[in-house]
Amino acid sequence: MIIRTATLADVAGIMQLVNNVVPAMLAAGNFQWDSTYPNPAVFETDIELNQLWVAQIDNAIAGVAAITTQQDAEYAQVGWDISETAVVIHRLAVHPQYRGKGIAAALLKQAEQVALSIGTTILRVDTNSNNAATQKLFPKLGYVFAGHISLAFRPGLNFYCYEKRLV
Repeated sequence: MIIRTATLADVAGIMQLVNNVVPAMLAAGNFQWDSTYPNPAVFETDIELNQLWVAQIDNAIAGVAAITTQQDAEYAQVGWDISETAVVIHRLAVHPQYRGKGIAAALLKQAEQVALSIGTTILRVDTNSNNAATQKLFPKLGYVFAGHISLAFRPGLNFYCYEKRLV
């Protein structure tokens, strides 16, 4: 497995991953993603900002994550000081064919490396309240539950927030 920054040439493979992930999410009652989000323009913007990472196995995009310092204003709802620099993980997904191979953990480890490279020890992530897999994964990797929020751009959904502080 190779973890690397994504390029515009990866967008088709990333969308193939998304198109395989969304039906499984919807079937599990997780409506965080749908046919309109995330879309190629979202990933292209992430790439232009140099904040999109992919996990590649045998030339296939097996996982994806946006690793950024942009925090949603709603994070303040859980008591986080959003003025302090933190690395935030968004759009974390693993192709169903590659689940159970440590891909999400590897992408989250990359987020830790990004955090250290910019001089912060704070990592934050949110996940849909119906995403049982990430609710198990985040604590296993040292993330602490901080509370729940609603996001203006995803009305009607509830999100759980997690934070990890590197030592």
